[in-house]
Amino acid sequence: MIDNPTRRELFMTSLLLSLTAAGVAPVTSAAAAQLPSGKILVPYFSRSGNTRVVAGQVGRALQADLFEIVPENPYPADYFETVEQAKQETDRGYEPPLKAKVADIASYRTVFLAFPIWGMTAPPVARSFLAAHDLSGKTIIPLVTHGGYGLGNSLDVVASHARGANLVEGFSMQAPQERQTIERVTEWLDNLKVVQ
Repeated sequence: MIDNPTRRELFMTSLLLSLTAAGVAPVTSAAAAQLPSGKILVPYFSRSGNTRVVAGQVGRALQADLFEIVPENPYPADYFETVEQAKQETDRGYEPPLKAKVADIASYRTVFLAFPIWGMTAPPVARSFLAAHDLSGKTIIPLVTHGGYGLGNSLDVVASHARGANLVEGFSMQAPQERQTIERVTEWLDNLKVVQ
């Protein structure tokens, strides 16, 4: 038992225990003690901002470095065009080039990889991040947001792209769906009567 736990230790214990209690991940408090000490990186990809919020909270609580995963060519502003492009990229196994890579990836021991679920899997740009960085020997903890359909095969994707890494089942949560928001706003606008 730790007499004076640090904020970092309290956060990790509460995060991992809450995941276990929620049935999200078979992680024990012993696993929390085995997380390596050292620098922590929170790379994240976020389209609507939900995943950015999760990544930011973890980054602040653990005093970790944040890194935004950005494709070299941005996805379309239109949600439905992005969905179609991501589907085509996933179907072809395409990994879009990144705008930047983490220059000193070797200095990090733990990586909290944050991404949303797109089409029941990790988005193509998250696969690009994994393929572009040597994460062998590092502990990877996914932080996943989804629209209600769960994780799909995203953890298998992370495991296959980060060979030699210690993959710990992490945090997932249902976040508001961008599609639902767009449809509700569009419906409201369609019913809006403009008086002239």
